[in-house]
Amino acid sequence: MGFDPQAIINSRLGIGLALFLGRSVPPIAGYRLAYFVADRIASRKNWRMVKAYRVNQWVVGGEKLSSQELDQAVQETLHNTAHSIYELYHYVHKPAAVARLFPFNPLGRQFFERQADNKEGAVVVGLHIGNFDLALQTLQSVYLQGLCSMVLTLPDVSEGGYRWQYEMRKSTGMEIVPTTPATLRQAAERLRAGEIVLTGLDRPIQAEKYRPRFFGRPASLPVHHIYLALKARVPVFVVATMMQADGTYHFQVSEPITMISHPNRGMEIIMNAEAVLRVAEDFIRQAPQQWSMPFPVWPEVMDQVP
Repeated sequence: MGFDPQAIINSRLGIGLALFLGRSVPPIAGYRLAYFVADRIASRKNWRMVKAYRVNQWVVGGEKLSSQELDQAVQETLHNTAHSIYELYHYVHKPAAVARLFPFNPLGRQFFERQADNKEGAVVVGLHIGNFDLALQTLQSVYLQGLCSMVLTLPDVSEGGYRWQYEMRKSTGMEIVPTTPATLRQAAERLRAGEIVLTGLDRPIQAEKYRPRFFGRPASLPVHHIYLALKARVPVFVVATMMQADGTYHFQVSEPITMISHPNRGMEIIMNAEAVLRVAEDFIRQAPQQWSMPFPVWPEVMDQVP
Protein backbone atom coordinates (compact mmCIF):
# COMPACT_ATOMS: atom_id res chain seq x y z
CA MET A 1 0.00 0.00 0.00
CA GLY A 2 1.55 3.32 -1.13
CA PHE A 3 2.16 6.36 1.02
CA ASP A 4 -0.89 8.59 1.10
CA PRO A 5 0.03 12.31 1.41
CA GLN A 6 -3.64 13.21 1.03
CA ALA A 7 -4.26 11.97 4.59
CA ILE A 8 -1.59 14.36 5.87
CA ILE A 9 -2.73 17.28 3.70
CA ASN A 10 -6.32 16.90 4.94
CA SER A 11 -5.32 16.36 8.57
CA ARG A 12 -5.71 19.10 11.17
CA LEU A 13 -1.92 19.47 11.17
CA GLY A 14 -1.76 19.77 7.37
CA ILE A 15 -4.58 22.31 7.16
CA GLY A 16 -3.13 24.28 10.06
CA LEU A 17 0.30 24.46 8.43
CA ALA A 18 -1.21 25.53 5.09
CA LEU A 19 -3.26 28.19 6.86
CA PHE A 20 -0.21 29.53 8.73
CA LEU A 21 1.94 29.67 5.57
CA GLY A 22 -0.86 31.15 3.51
CA ARG A 23 -1.40 33.97 5.98
CA SER A 24 2.24 34.73 6.77
CA VAL A 25 4.09 34.27 3.44
CA PRO A 26 3.73 37.10 0.85
CA PRO A 27 2.53 36.16 -2.65
CA ILE A 28 5.87 36.13 -4.51
CA ALA A 29 7.43 33.73 -2.03
CA GLY A 30 4.13 31.94 -1.43
CA TYR A 31 3.62 30.95 -5.06
CA ARG A 32 7.24 29.80 -5.34
CA LEU A 33 6.87 27.66 -2.24
CA ALA A 34 3.59 26.24 -3.57
CA TYR A 35 5.17 25.28 -6.91
CA PHE A 36 8.18 23.75 -5.15
CA VAL A 37 5.93 21.51 -3.07
CA ALA A 38 3.85 20.65 -6.14
CA ASP A 39 6.97 19.55 -8.05
CA ARG A 40 8.10 17.33 -5.17
CA ILE A 41 4.68 15.66 -5.02
CA ALA A 42 4.43 15.23 -8.81
CA SER A 43 7.72 13.31 -8.85
CA ARG A 44 6.34 10.67 -6.42
CA LYS A 45 4.48 8.54 -8.95
CA ASN A 46 3.81 5.77 -6.43
CA TRP A 47 1.82 8.04 -4.12
CA ARG A 48 -1.93 7.44 -4.20
CA MET A 49 -2.77 11.06 -4.83
CA VAL A 50 -0.38 11.27 -7.79
CA LYS A 51 -1.77 8.01 -9.19
CA ALA A 52 -5.25 9.52 -8.93
CA TYR A 53 -4.21 12.63 -10.83
CA ARG A 54 -2.54 10.47 -13.48
CA VAL A 55 -5.57 8.26 -14.11
CA ASN A 56 -7.95 11.24 -14.16
CA GLN A 57 -5.79 13.23 -16.58
CA TRP A 58 -5.28 10.16 -18.76
CA VAL A 59 -9.01 9.55 -19.20
CA VAL A 60 -9.76 13.24 -19.72
CA GLY A 61 -6.99 13.30 -22.34
CA GLY A 62 -8.79 10.63 -24.34
CA GLU A 63 -6.58 7.82 -23.00
CA LYS A 64 -3.92 8.86 -25.52
CA LEU A 65 -1.28 10.64 -23.42
CA SER A 66 2.18 9.10 -23.31
CA SER A 67 3.98 8.69 -20.00
CA GLN A 68 5.97 11.88 -20.62
CA GLU A 69 2.89 13.85 -21.63
CA LEU A 70 1.11 12.57 -18.56
CA ASP A 71 4.02 13.62 -16.34
CA GLN A 72 3.71 17.14 -17.69
CA ALA A 73 -0.08 17.20 -17.34
CA VAL A 74 0.09 16.04 -13.71
CA GLN A 75 2.82 18.54 -12.85
CA GLU A 76 0.77 21.38 -14.33
CA THR A 77 -2.33 20.17 -12.49
CA LEU A 78 -0.48 20.11 -9.18
CA HIS A 79 0.95 23.58 -9.88
CA ASN A 80 -2.57 24.91 -10.38
CA THR A 81 -3.80 23.08 -7.27
CA ALA A 82 -0.96 24.44 -5.12
CA HIS A 83 -1.55 27.93 -6.54
CA SER A 84 -5.22 27.75 -5.56
CA ILE A 85 -4.53 26.36 -2.07
CA TYR A 86 -2.06 29.16 -1.32
CA GLU A 87 -4.56 31.78 -2.49
CA LEU A 88 -7.37 30.19 -0.48
CA TYR A 89 -5.51 30.51 2.82
CA HIS A 90 -3.87 33.83 1.95
CA TYR A 91 -7.10 35.58 0.97
CA VAL A 92 -9.71 33.68 2.97
CA HIS A 93 -10.50 36.66 5.24
CA LYS A 94 -9.69 39.40 2.71
CA PRO A 95 -12.93 39.99 0.77
CA ALA A 96 -11.61 43.01 -1.15
CA ALA A 97 -8.67 40.99 -2.48
CA VAL A 98 -10.95 38.08 -3.35
CA ALA A 99 -13.20 40.46 -5.29
CA ARG A 100 -10.18 41.45 -7.39
CA LEU A 101 -9.44 37.78 -8.11
CA PHE A 102 -13.05 37.28 -9.26
CA PRO A 103 -13.79 40.41 -11.33
CA PHE A 104 -17.33 41.46 -12.24
CA ASN A 105 -18.77 38.82 -14.48
CA PRO A 106 -21.91 39.93 -16.36
CA LEU A 107 -22.98 36.39 -17.27
CA GLY A 108 -22.63 35.08 -13.73
CA ARG A 109 -24.40 38.04 -12.21
CA GLN A 110 -27.14 37.82 -14.85
CA PHE A 111 -27.82 34.20 -13.91
CA PHE A 112 -28.23 34.85 -10.19
CA GLU A 113 -30.19 38.08 -10.75
CA ARG A 114 -32.56 36.12 -12.99
CA GLN A 115 -32.98 33.52 -10.25
CA ALA A 116 -33.76 36.24 -7.73
CA ASP A 117 -36.30 37.89 -10.04
CA ASN A 118 -38.03 34.66 -11.05
CA LYS A 119 -38.10 33.17 -7.56
CA GLU A 120 -37.58 29.75 -9.15
CA GLY A 121 -35.62 27.02 -7.45
CA ALA A 122 -32.44 25.67 -9.01
CA VAL A 123 -29.81 23.05 -8.23
CA VAL A 124 -26.33 24.46 -8.88
CA VAL A 125 -23.54 21.89 -9.16
CA GLY A 126 -19.90 22.88 -9.04
CA LEU A 127 -16.71 21.33 -10.36
CA HIS A 128 -13.35 21.09 -8.59
CA ILE A 129 -11.77 23.33 -11.19
CA GLY A 130 -9.94 26.63 -10.80
CA ASN A 131 -10.09 27.95 -7.23
CA PHE A 132 -13.42 26.34 -6.38
CA ASP A 133 -13.24 27.08 -2.63
CA LEU A 134 -12.70 30.81 -3.10
CA ALA A 135 -15.33 30.69 -5.83
CA LEU A 136 -17.85 29.32 -3.35
CA GLN A 137 -17.10 32.19 -0.97
CA THR A 138 -17.48 34.68 -3.82
CA LEU A 139 -20.85 33.19 -4.72
CA GLN A 140 -21.93 33.71 -1.13
CA SER A 141 -20.61 37.27 -0.70
CA VAL A 142 -21.38 38.68 -4.16
CA TYR A 143 -23.79 36.68 -6.29
CA LEU A 144 -26.03 35.11 -3.65
CA GLN A 145 -26.71 38.23 -1.61
CA GLY A 146 -30.45 38.47 -1.21
CA LEU A 147 -30.97 34.87 -2.28
CA CYS A 148 -31.78 32.03 0.09
CA SER A 149 -29.43 29.13 -0.51
CA MET A 150 -27.88 26.09 1.13
CA VAL A 151 -24.77 24.05 0.35
CA LEU A 152 -24.76 20.26 0.54
CA THR A 153 -21.35 18.84 1.36
CA LEU A 154 -19.77 15.48 2.22
CA PRO A 155 -21.85 13.24 4.49
CA ASP A 156 -19.01 12.93 7.06
CA VAL A 157 -17.10 16.08 7.99
CA SER A 158 -16.39 15.13 11.59
CA GLU A 159 -12.72 14.22 11.34
CA GLY A 160 -9.45 16.14 11.14
CA GLY A 161 -8.93 18.76 8.49
CA TYR A 162 -12.30 18.17 6.81
CA ARG A 163 -14.02 19.44 9.96
CA TRP A 164 -11.72 22.45 10.04
CA GLN A 165 -12.43 23.24 6.38
CA TYR A 166 -16.15 22.83 7.06
CA GLU A 167 -16.06 25.30 9.96
CA MET A 168 -13.95 27.76 7.95
CA ARG A 169 -16.47 27.75 5.12
CA LYS A 170 -19.36 28.21 7.55
CA SER A 171 -17.56 31.20 9.11
CA THR A 172 -17.93 33.06 5.81
CA GLY A 173 -21.73 32.98 6.19
CA MET A 174 -22.57 29.99 4.04
CA GLU A 175 -25.29 27.61 5.22
CA ILE A 176 -23.47 24.30 4.80
CA VAL A 177 -25.03 20.98 5.77
CA PRO A 178 -23.81 17.39 5.28
CA THR A 179 -25.76 15.32 2.77
CA THR A 180 -28.12 12.97 4.61
CA PRO A 181 -31.67 11.72 3.88
CA ALA A 182 -33.02 14.40 6.22
CA THR A 183 -31.10 17.27 4.63
CA LEU A 184 -32.06 16.06 1.15
CA ARG A 185 -35.74 16.28 2.14
CA GLN A 186 -35.09 19.76 3.51
CA ALA A 187 -33.27 20.75 0.31
CA ALA A 188 -36.19 19.58 -1.84
CA GLU A 189 -38.58 21.72 0.20
CA ARG A 190 -36.29 24.72 -0.16
CA LEU A 191 -36.13 24.21 -3.92
CA ARG A 192 -39.91 24.11 -4.18
CA ALA A 193 -39.96 27.41 -2.29
CA GLY A 194 -37.79 29.01 -4.97
CA GLU A 195 -34.40 28.76 -3.27
CA ILE A 196 -31.02 27.61 -4.59
CA VAL A 197 -29.18 24.47 -3.50
CA LEU A 198 -25.48 24.12 -4.29
CA THR A 199 -23.48 20.91 -4.22
CA GLY A 200 -20.48 19.15 -5.75
CA LEU A 201 -20.56 17.03 -8.86
CA ASP A 202 -17.26 15.30 -9.52
CA ARG A 203 -15.87 13.71 -6.34
CA PRO A 204 -16.19 9.91 -6.55
CA ILE A 205 -18.19 8.06 -3.91
CA GLN A 206 -17.50 4.47 -2.94
CA ALA A 207 -20.28 1.94 -3.48
CA GLU A 208 -22.47 4.43 -5.34
CA LYS A 209 -25.54 2.62 -6.70
CA TYR A 210 -25.53 4.40 -10.07
CA ARG A 211 -22.54 4.76 -12.38
CA PRO A 212 -23.26 7.31 -15.12
CA ARG A 213 -20.77 7.66 -17.95
CA PHE A 214 -18.23 10.45 -17.60
CA PHE A 215 -15.69 11.00 -20.38
CA GLY A 216 -16.92 7.77 -21.94
CA ARG A 217 -16.48 5.55 -18.86
CA PRO A 218 -18.86 4.61 -16.02
CA ALA A 219 -17.98 6.47 -12.82
CA SER A 220 -19.14 6.25 -9.21
CA LEU A 221 -20.14 9.90 -8.95
CA PRO A 222 -22.86 11.44 -6.79
CA VAL A 223 -26.37 11.70 -8.20
CA HIS A 224 -28.19 13.36 -5.29
CA HIS A 225 -28.48 16.56 -7.34
CA ILE A 226 -30.51 14.58 -9.88
CA TYR A 227 -32.81 13.20 -7.16
CA LEU A 228 -33.38 16.75 -5.92
CA ALA A 229 -34.03 18.29 -9.34
CA LEU A 230 -36.48 15.54 -10.26
CA LYS A 231 -38.26 15.67 -6.92
CA ALA A 232 -38.61 19.46 -6.87
CA ARG A 233 -39.05 19.75 -10.66
CA VAL A 234 -36.33 22.36 -11.06
CA PRO A 235 -33.42 22.65 -13.53
CA VAL A 236 -29.74 21.96 -12.88
CA PHE A 237 -26.99 24.46 -13.67
CA VAL A 238 -23.30 23.57 -13.86
CA VAL A 239 -20.92 26.24 -12.54
CA ALA A 240 -17.13 26.37 -12.95
CA THR A 241 -14.38 28.94 -12.47
CA MET A 242 -11.41 29.09 -14.83
CA MET A 243 -8.13 30.81 -14.02
CA GLN A 244 -7.15 33.30 -16.71
CA ALA A 245 -3.70 34.29 -17.95
CA ASP A 246 -3.70 37.35 -15.67
CA GLY A 247 -4.35 35.23 -12.57
CA THR A 248 -8.01 36.17 -12.15
CA TYR A 249 -10.90 33.71 -12.24
CA HIS A 250 -13.98 33.82 -14.45
CA PHE A 251 -17.27 32.15 -13.61
CA GLN A 252 -18.90 29.99 -16.24
CA VAL A 253 -22.55 29.03 -15.88
CA SER A 254 -24.29 26.52 -18.12
CA GLU A 255 -27.70 26.84 -19.67
CA PRO A 256 -30.46 25.29 -17.54
CA ILE A 257 -30.51 21.51 -17.82
CA THR A 258 -34.12 20.34 -17.61
CA MET A 259 -34.74 16.94 -16.07
CA ILE A 260 -36.42 14.36 -18.32
CA SER A 261 -38.89 11.86 -16.88
CA HIS A 262 -38.61 8.14 -17.58
CA PRO A 263 -40.80 5.27 -16.33
CA ASN A 264 -37.71 3.30 -15.28
CA ARG A 265 -36.25 4.97 -12.21
CA GLY A 266 -32.72 3.73 -12.80
CA MET A 267 -32.75 4.89 -16.41
CA GLU A 268 -34.18 8.23 -15.31
CA ILE A 269 -31.32 8.85 -12.88
CA ILE A 270 -28.59 7.73 -15.30
CA MET A 271 -30.01 9.60 -18.29
CA ASN A 272 -30.24 12.91 -16.44
CA ALA A 273 -26.94 12.47 -14.63
CA GLU A 274 -25.16 11.90 -17.94
CA ALA A 275 -26.79 15.01 -19.43
CA VAL A 276 -25.30 17.07 -16.60
CA LEU A 277 -21.93 15.34 -16.86
CA ARG A 278 -21.69 16.08 -20.58
CA VAL A 279 -21.82 19.78 -19.73
CA ALA A 280 -19.20 19.25 -17.03
CA GLU A 281 -16.97 17.51 -19.59
CA ASP A 282 -17.12 20.55 -21.86
CA PHE A 283 -16.00 22.82 -19.01
CA ILE A 284 -13.14 20.52 -18.00
CA ARG A 285 -11.90 20.20 -21.59
CA GLN A 286 -11.44 23.98 -21.67
CA ALA A 287 -8.78 23.73 -18.94
CA PRO A 288 -8.08 20.06 -18.12
CA GLN A 289 -5.02 20.83 -15.97
CA GLN A 290 -7.15 23.07 -13.75
CA TRP A 291 -9.36 20.11 -12.79
CA SER A 292 -8.11 19.27 -9.32
CA MET A 293 -9.50 15.88 -8.32
CA PRO A 294 -7.06 14.00 -6.02
CA PHE A 295 -9.25 10.88 -5.93
CA PRO A 296 -9.39 8.37 -8.82
CA VAL A 297 -12.68 8.75 -10.67
CA TRP A 298 -11.92 5.60 -12.69
CA PRO A 299 -9.81 3.36 -10.39
CA GLU A 300 -10.51 0.29 -12.54
CA VAL A 301 -8.26 1.60 -15.31
CA MET A 302 -5.31 2.43 -13.05
CA ASP A 303 -3.24 -0.43 -14.44
CA GLN A 304 -3.70 0.84 -18.01
CA VAL A 305 -2.21 4.27 -17.33
CA PRO A 306 1.32 4.77 -18.74
